[in-house]
Amino acid sequence: MQRMRFINALEPALGKEAEKVYVDMQPGDALRTYAYVSDLEQDINFKPSTSIEDGLQKFVEWYKVYYKVGN
Repeated sequence: MQRMRFINALEPALGKEAEKVYVDMQPGDALRTYAYVSDLEQDINFKPSTSIEDGLQKFVEWYKVYYKVGN
């Protein structure tokens, strides 16, 4: 399930399983979101290449060191 990709990537990075409560769409929820980076690629010749899984793992590692929390 694509919409669970963020949570499925975050759980192993944190070493915890999220407590999930599934509810219907709420007012203001976005069905889909997209990041259009073509202007960024064109203007400064940069194309993002980090997967959400790798990015979240690196973020969690940084966060734990920076805030001195976790393992």
